[in-house]
Amino acid sequence: MKILTVSDVVVPALYKEFDRTRFPDIDLVLACGDLPPEYLAFIFHFMNVPLYYVKGNHDIRYNENPPMGCMDIHGRIVKFKGLNIMGLGGSRWYNGGMNQYTDAQMRHIIRKMKLSIWWNKGVDILITHAPPRYIHDAEDRCHKGFDAFYTFIDKYKPSYLIHGHIHRQFDNTLDRLTVVNGTKVINTYGYNIIEINDDPSA
Repeated sequence: MKILTVSDVVVPALYKEFDRTRFPDIDLVLACGDLPPEYLAFIFHFMNVPLYYVKGNHDIRYNENPPMGCMDIHGRIVKFKGLNIMGLGGSRWYNGGMNQYTDAQMRHIIRKMKLSIWWNKGVDILITHAPPRYIHDAEDRCHKGFDAFYTFIDKYKPSYLIHGHIHRQFDNTLDRLTVVNGTKVINTYGYNIIEINDDPSA
């Protein structure tokens, strides 16, 4: 399975300069926040595959203008080709704006999902806007990661945690990746493509 992941910045190759042949065999798109809703709707339309997203701290137009055809999975688990995909949007609280949470609030959201996680027999991919604390994050109030996500990794051991929020240019895919207790934590700033086995138990 080939998954396109996007966040934080509009990439011309996926919008004004879009060429579907440059992105062959994409099965799914996962969006990790801080992107115009029109951009996600465009990608959904021209990729013609499901697009699941979480909102970032700058996504203030989504309530009035949600991206057409796309699904917000904040606080939800969806199944796609045998994979359980969960979403947790927003950043750490820093000025009281939309889509901001204290670490205690994020822990509460995760606790409310405990039964759903158990019922679905775990989570394979967690998409977030912010990173886990001390993994790819920064020390200013806005860009600190969530301790709750580190705890989530320890407890539920998803195969992937894919996030945005931290703006950084990458020379290659491996620069985006940190492995934490077996979970591949990936910063998808801009865009990234991951290929995974269709059978998560294999």
